[in-house]
Amino acid sequence: MRERMRKPKAIIVGGSIAGISCAKALILAGWDVVVIEKTRGPPTGNPTGAGIALHPLSQKIVKSWLHQPDLLHNITLPLTIDQNRAVDREKNICRVLARDENFNYLQAHWTDLHSLIYNTLPPEIFFWGHLYLTFCISHDKSTVNVKAKNLKTDEVIDIAGDLLVAADGSRSSVRQTFLPDSKLRYTGYCAWRGVFDFSENENSETIQGVRKAYPTLGNGVHMDLASGTYTVLDELMYKRLNWIWFISQPEPQPKGDSATMKVSSDMIKKMHQEAEKIWVPEFARVIKETKEPFLNLIYDCDPLTQLYWDNVVLIGDAAHPITPHCARSTNMAIADAAVLGKCLERWGPENLHSALEEHQSVRLPVTTKQVLHSRRVGQIKLGLPTPDREPFDPNTASPEDCEILKQRSLPFFDDVPSILE
Repeated sequence: MRERMRKPKAIIVGGSIAGISCAKALILAGWDVVVIEKTRGPPTGNPTGAGIALHPLSQKIVKSWLHQPDLLHNITLPLTIDQNRAVDREKNICRVLARDENFNYLQAHWTDLHSLIYNTLPPEIFFWGHLYLTFCISHDKSTVNVKAKNLKTDEVIDIAGDLLVAADGSRSSVRQTFLPDSKLRYTGYCAWRGVFDFSENENSETIQGVRKAYPTLGNGVHMDLASGTYTVLDELMYKRLNWIWFISQPEPQPKGDSATMKVSSDMIKKMHQEAEKIWVPEFARVIKETKEPFLNLIYDCDPLTQLYWDNVVLIGDAAHPITPHCARSTNMAIADAAVLGKCLERWGPENLHSALEEHQSVRLPVTTKQVLHSRRVGQIKLGLPTPDREPFDPNTASPEDCEILKQRSLPFFDDVPSILE
């Protein structure tokens, strides 16, 4: 009787937004959880990070996790406009290509969203500063045992549970165990990224200029396309601007497994010079005055054919590495976590296989199409070849050609899984 009353236990590898979202969803489903994360503690302050555009479904899910749902609005700004335009500096022309005025997203900084969800969780479930090493499943497939190393003491610990959730990112070590031949695919381009903090001088010439050049900044996401390149600009809470600049180039060779490259002052200087040539002066000035811009290599992965094996399931970027063009990575991770929690709650721990099968049947068709669509949007916006069309030219594109630029063109854009309704 005591054994039947025992709560099921999940071991989550990865303490990013995917991992903590999963922890929240599984706790609400009646599970005990532990989270293994190699960083030494939760993010604090305002480290280098990125803006996150939250889809209405993600907003609904996150609000359901909060004691005070309005807290989400305290860290976000509304994104009601999704705009793409062509920029031609030589001719001094800016032309709207596609515009959606019913976008209904919220914009958050990665750190703020992570902290919001993290603060709803019991701190004792986290094994900070622990590196996941390996796992094994019991012969009767009833339990899973995970080994992790304390990076401070080098002590190796064993954690036993009923389920292993891999939320360890696009270079997932857990995924590699099952799919050793599954490789990340370099897309052919990188992205300069930065967060411009203007909290100490919100009336500067730079801010006045960029607000004049982008009148709906503060409630819209703005994408400017030039030949073979494009940028994203939007505003964050606490007087910050988030920007991204995609540039086609051969694959660099960063050290280690990180997709973020260490950049030199010469690289930054050259990037500033190129920005002044291509983009409107007001945006180029924002780029130039941003402290510590960084360079991301952009990868995705061909869609997987399954998301779970026995007692192990993949979620977030571990399950579906995706390019950032449709603002899906975090939104997919939150939906993965919510669906997994509901499936586990519905089926109970004694029917774990059925729960994981339902989770896969709900999520796999959606994530497969979204990964491939985001890949295609990136190819189009960067003027790269696609099998069925000529390279996209923003200066000559027809209105019909530009419809795919809208984020609303994403498959399952408004889909709400029935298990979450």
